[in-house]
Amino acid sequence: MDPPATDGPDGSSLKPVSSLLAKFENLNKGGADPSPTAAALAPRAVSPGPKPDKLRDATALGLKEPPAIPKSRPQPKEKPASSSLQIPSSSYGSNTVSPSSPNRPHLPPPLSPKPTRPPSLMVESPASPPKKAGDVPVGERPCFIHTDSIVKTSPVAGNKPFKIPSRPHTPNLDPKRSPRLPVSQPPSPPPPRRSAELRREREGRATPPPINRAEKPTMVSRSSYIADTAQVLDLKSRFEDKGRSAFSSPPSSNSSLEDGDVPPMLPTRPRPALEANGPGRSLTIPVGFDPPPVHHTVLNKRREREEGITAVRGPITPQYTGEQRPALPARPASMIAEPGPRAGASATMAPPRPPRPGINTAVQDLPLGKRAVSTPTSQMPPPPARPLGRSLTVDRGTRVTSDFRAAPPQNSAAEARMTDQNLAGSRNEAAAQATAYPDTSNMNRSKPYITKGVHEISTKYDSRIFDICGELVCTSGSLTRVWSFLDGELLMSLAMSEGMKGTAVAFKPGSDVNEEGKRIWIGTNFGELMEADIATQSIVESRPSAHSRHEIIKIYRHFNELWTLDELGTLNVWSPGEDGAPTLAAAPHQSFRVPKGHTFSLVVGDELWHATGREIRVFLPTPDGQVQFQVLLRPLVQDSAGEVTAGTLLPSDPDRIMFGHSDGKVSMYSKKDYSCVGVVSLSSYKINTIQGVAGYLWAGYNTGKISVYDMSQTPWMVKKDWVAHDNPVLKIIADRSSFYTLDRCQVISLGADNVLRAWDGLLTEDRLDSDMKEQERSYCDFEKIKALVMTWNAGASTPSSLRSSDSAFIQNLLQNSDSPDILVFGFQELVDLEDKTATAKRFLKPKKKEGSDQERMSHQYRDWRDFLMRSLDDYMAGDLYQLLHTAPLVGLFTCIFVKADLRDRISNLSSAEVKRGMGGYHGNKGAIIVRFMVDDSSLCFINCHLAAGQSQANNRHNDVAAILDSTLLPPERDPQIRMDSYVGGGDGTMVMDHELCVLNGDLNYRIDTMSRDTVVMAVKQGNLSKLLERDQLLVARRRNPGFRLRAFTELPIAFAPTYKYDVGTDNYDSSEKKRSPAWCDRLLYRGRDRIQQLDYRRHEVRVSDHRPVSGRFRFHIKRVRPKDRAMAWMECQQRWEDVREKAAMEAKLYYLTHIIGYDAATSQQLVRDRASRRDHRSPSRHRA
Repeated sequence: MDPPATDGPDGSSLKPVSSLLAKFENLNKGGADPSPTAAALAPRAVSPGPKPDKLRDATALGLKEPPAIPKSRPQPKEKPASSSLQIPSSSYGSNTVSPSSPNRPHLPPPLSPKPTRPPSLMVESPASPPKKAGDVPVGERPCFIHTDSIVKTSPVAGNKPFKIPSRPHTPNLDPKRSPRLPVSQPPSPPPPRRSAELRREREGRATPPPINRAEKPTMVSRSSYIADTAQVLDLKSRFEDKGRSAFSSPPSSNSSLEDGDVPPMLPTRPRPALEANGPGRSLTIPVGFDPPPVHHTVLNKRREREEGITAVRGPITPQYTGEQRPALPARPASMIAEPGPRAGASATMAPPRPPRPGINTAVQDLPLGKRAVSTPTSQMPPPPARPLGRSLTVDRGTRVTSDFRAAPPQNSAAEARMTDQNLAGSRNEAAAQATAYPDTSNMNRSKPYITKGVHEISTKYDSRIFDICGELVCTSGSLTRVWSFLDGELLMSLAMSEGMKGTAVAFKPGSDVNEEGKRIWIGTNFGELMEADIATQSIVESRPSAHSRHEIIKIYRHFNELWTLDELGTLNVWSPGEDGAPTLAAAPHQSFRVPKGHTFSLVVGDELWHATGREIRVFLPTPDGQVQFQVLLRPLVQDSAGEVTAGTLLPSDPDRIMFGHSDGKVSMYSKKDYSCVGVVSLSSYKINTIQGVAGYLWAGYNTGKISVYDMSQTPWMVKKDWVAHDNPVLKIIADRSSFYTLDRCQVISLGADNVLRAWDGLLTEDRLDSDMKEQERSYCDFEKIKALVMTWNAGASTPSSLRSSDSAFIQNLLQNSDSPDILVFGFQELVDLEDKTATAKRFLKPKKKEGSDQERMSHQYRDWRDFLMRSLDDYMAGDLYQLLHTAPLVGLFTCIFVKADLRDRISNLSSAEVKRGMGGYHGNKGAIIVRFMVDDSSLCFINCHLAAGQSQANNRHNDVAAILDSTLLPPERDPQIRMDSYVGGGDGTMVMDHELCVLNGDLNYRIDTMSRDTVVMAVKQGNLSKLLERDQLLVARRRNPGFRLRAFTELPIAFAPTYKYDVGTDNYDSSEKKRSPAWCDRLLYRGRDRIQQLDYRRHEVRVSDHRPVSGRFRFHIKRVRPKDRAMAWMECQQRWEDVREKAAMEAKLYYLTHIIGYDAATSQQLVRDRASRRDHRSPSRHRA
C-alpha cells in the first residue's frame, strides 16, 4: 500500500490496529470479508450507533485532554490533504472513523440518547474480547478489545491536578480524579465488564463543553493507543496466573471495580483477607454474585458526601442499600490492596508476646520496612483530621463488634434504635446513681507510707509526667531523670536542648521480662522520639520526624508494642522487631488518625479508648491494619457528667472501665458491650487522676488529697482520705510490676509541688486495723453508759433571768434524763454578741487591759456553772456528780459533769478552741472541743456556733470543715493505744479520730427558697416535712459530697423550728427584719454502732429567741484484755499474710499476662521459678 494509505490523518501508523481489528472481528462473523473495511461496513441489527458512539466519545476523539505522551510516542507528521478528516468541535462529533477508511463521510450527530435509527456508517475502535466470559456481546455487536483499558488511558479530569480528597482515612479513587500512571509503571488491567455496564456509565456522563481545537491536530494520534493497548495486554498476561489483579475485585467475585479508572498505586497498603462465605462487616457485601453498576446519581452524591465530609461533625454511619434498589459494590473496592504478610493469617491473632523460655516467638510475619497507613502519608502530607469518621484502615478481618457488625441493611435502623435505647437507659440509670455520694463515716486519714525504701523523692524541677517500672521511676520535662525508689539514688539525668522538653515518657518493653526497665522512650514537643539507655545515660536511638514536629502527648504500652500519639491525632504503632522489642531504627508499622482535642486515653486489651471532651471513642490499632480501626459507630457520652479527665482499669473486675470527669463524677462502662453501667459522684472537685488498685479506686484531686473508695458497697464507702501533696495531685500510677520485681504493691503519685511519693497499694495498716476492729468482741469487754447532751443559745441571759414559767426547765430536763452517767451542757451567746462596742473592746484591747472584761465574762460563766451544780444536787438526789471540765470562748460555754464512780475511769482529758469569727481571729464564732477517754474508748464533744445569715451556708460549711480538720489536741504516741482507742488511723489530734463524737450547737442552718409567711403557715399546720426538704443542712448532706457533717448522724426532727422567737413569747420574729423560722439548734453524733440516740426534743424556754434542744444517748464503752488482744493480733497478722500472698500471686500473673504478654502457663512457671530462687537465697525467710 502507498505510504499515505498506511498513515492516519496525523501521520501515525495504523497497521497494528487494523490487523488486530480484522482479526477479532472475524471471530464473531464467520465467512465475512477479512478486510477491516468489510468488517466495519457490515450491517448491525441490534447494537445501535449512539451507544458505542458515546463509549468512543470519551476515548477516541479525546474531547478532554489526551493521555500523557509516552517517551516512545512518534511526533505527529504533516497530514496530506487527501486524508484529512474535518471533525466538528461540537459535542456531537464523537464518532470515530476507521483508520483503514480515511475518506468516509461524516457521521450525523445523535439527536437523543436513543435515536430512531442507527447511523449509516459505524466504525468500531480497536479492542479485543477478554479470555473470560466477562464481556458478553449484545446481539450481533462484536466484543471489544479491553474497552476499559481504552477508557482508562485517557484521563477525563483534564488539567485538574491530583489532590488528596478531604476524607483523611480513605483515598478517593473516583475515575474522574485518578491520574494516569507514567509509562514506566503501566496500570494493571481491570476485570472484564459487561457492555450494558459500560453503556450505563457512558450515558450517565455529562457532555463536555466545546473545546477550541484551533492549534491542535484534527484527530488524536492512534499510536499512543496502540502502545497502551500493548502494555495492557502484556500486563494481563503477567497477572493471569495470579487469579486477580491488585486492583480487581475479590477472587470469588466476577464483578469489576466500582469505578472505571485504575486508582493510584499505594504499594504500602496490605491486602484485604476477604472470604466469599465468611462473616462480613458493615462496609462489605457478599461477593458471590455480580453487583450491578453504580448509577451516576449515586456516584455524584457519594462524591459530594466525601468532599464535604470534613465539615460534618460526629460519627459517620455506613450507607446501606435494601432490596428495593441494586446493591452497591463493596466499599473496600476503592482501596488499594496488596498481598498480606502471610497467607491465611488471622485478623484476630493473639497479641505479640516476647520470647519465652525455650520458645521462639519472634515476630516474623510483619515486614519491618512496610507500613499500612490510614492516610497516604508516605507520598504527601496527611490531610486534615476529622472529628470522627469511619474506619481509617481497610477492614480485613472477621471481628464483629457490637455496633460495627455485618448485619443486613434492613436491620441497621433497628440496631441504631436499639443502641439509642440502651444509651437512654444507661443515662437514666446513671442519673439515678449520680446522687448517691460515697459514705465518709468510716474514713481513714492515716498516710499509707511504703514500709521499705524511700517514700518521697523531690524532682526539684517542673515535672508533670512520669512512668514507673519496679524500683525505677522516670520523670521528664526540661530534664529527663531516673531515680531508684529503693535508696533514692539518681541513676540518669539528661538535659533537653533549648526550647525542647519531654512531653511523654514510657519504659521500653524488653525482649523478655528480665530486660524490663533498662531503656525509656521520650516524646518531645517537637515530635521527636528518643530512646535512652539508663545504664550509660545516653541517647541510643532517635527519630526526629516521628510525628512531623507535632507535640507527642502520649506513649502507650501494648504488650511489647509502643503506640505514640501527637496533638493532631496521629497514632503510630511501633511493633517489635526481631529481638522482640520495638525500635526507632525503622518507621512505625502502622499509622492511624484519631480526633484532635485529646483529654484522656488508655489502652484496654487490644483497644484504645480515646476521650475528647465528654465523648469517648473506641479504636482498634493493629500493626498490620487488617481489622476495622474504629470499633463503635457513635461515641460514648454521658450527659450528666463533665469532660473526661482520667480513667483506669480494675484488675479485680476486668469487664469494668472507669473514667473520671471534671465535675467530680466517675462513669463506668462495660468492656463487653460498651454500655454505661453507672455514674457516681465522688466529689465537687475535679478528678485529676484515678487508678484501680487491689479492688479499690484511688482518686487524686486539686486539693492535694488522695481518696480511696470501696466500690463493693452501695453507696460507695470512702476507705481512706489523706493530704498527699501540698499542691494538686497530677498523676497516680499503680505499678503493676512491683509485686513481681519488688514483692510489694506500690502506688506512685506526682504532685504540682514536684514531689514523687510512694504509697502502699495494699493499705496494709488499714486492713490490719479493720480486722482488729472486727475482732474486738474476742478481746474486749463492753459496758453501756448513758449520756445527756443539751444545747441552747441563751441570748446573753443569766440564771436569775429565768422567769417563773422557765424555772422548771432545768428541773424537768434533769428529772427526765434517766440518771445519765455523763451530762454535757453547751451554751452559745452567754454574752451579748449584738453589743458591738463590747465586742470591739474584747477584740482590740491589748491583753493586759482585758482583765475587767475577762473577769466579767468569767463571772457569767461561773453563774451558770454554779446554777447547774445546785440543780444537780437538788433534782438528782441519790446520784453524786462531779464537775469534769468547763471551757469558755467568747459566748461559748461547755460544762461537763460525770458520776463520781465514773470519774476514776476517765483519762487523757484535754480541750481546744477553734476561732472562726473575723477570719479566724475572733471567738464570737467557732467551737470548743473537749475529749477524754473512758476505759479504752475515746469520746469527743464539740460545742459550735457557726456563721449566721440566710445566705451564709457556704461559710457555715467552711466553719464545720475547719473545726473538724483542726489538729489542736495532743497526739497519742503509743501505736497500740492508737489502734485500740482511736479510729480512722488517727492519733487523737482531730475530732474524727475519736470513737464516739457528739456535736451540738447553734449551727445557724436555715430553710431555703421559702418566704417567712410560708414557713410560719407550714409550722402552724404541722407540715414539717415540707420545711425539712429545704433545710440547708439536710440538703447539703444529700447533694454536697464534700460536706463534712455527712459523716455524722441526726435523728429525724419532729419538733417545730427553734429559731427565731420574740423574746418572752411563743411568736416567731415579728421585728422589722422578720427572720424566717429555722432549725438552728441541732444535735449530731458519730460512732458507728457504738452509740445510739434515744430521744431528740426541744424545750419551751421563752427567755431567749432560741429554744433549747436536748438528746439522750447510750454509749458502748470497751475495756481491752491485753493477753487476748495479743493472741488476736497474731491471728490477724497470719490472716493478712494469707490474703497478701493471694493478692501477690494475682498481681504477678496479671503483670505477666496483661502487661508483658505471656500466656497463663508460662506466667505461672515464671512465678514459681522466681519464688524458688528467692527461697534459695533466703532459706530463713519463712521461719517463725
